[in-house]
Amino acid sequence: MRFRYVVVLAFLLLFANLNAQADCILGVGVTSDSIISDIFQLNEMQHEKLESFSAEIKYRNDILSNELENVKSRHPQSSVTELRQLADKYKVVMDSMAAVQEMIDKKMLALFNSNQYELYLSLCKDASRSAYIVVPAVYTDSISIENR
Repeated sequence: MRFRYVVVLAFLLLFANLNAQADCILGVGVTSDSIISDIFQLNEMQHEKLESFSAEIKYRNDILSNELENVKSRHPQSSVTELRQLADKYKVVMDSMAAVQEMIDKKMLALFNSNQYELYLSLCKDASRSAYIVVPAVYTDSISIENR
């Protein structure tokens, strides 16, 4: 019985990881804020937003993690049909987690200037991942390449 549960859970996690690999996630809330800030050379406003977004995704994921625990603890697991239903419920929550990550990453990417966004696109290409398409922000204090 326990073995079936472990196999189903492992399959779900593997399936979720395979789907997530196609997208080039920025990893807000997963990757250290300081790493993202250093790599993309975020300005003060962007760094503050990054910290806010990180807190938001952690809060949302805590709620979804609690939901996963409730599904696991309350759902019967004595038959194949019940295990399939459990897997379906897990998938819904895991898809919600992926959607939250995508939403937060896109919010952060929309704050990038064109140079930061180009760096993101380049890193995604190097990693053979599909980049999120957003319109980078234009900042009046940005120095254009021609003026360097």
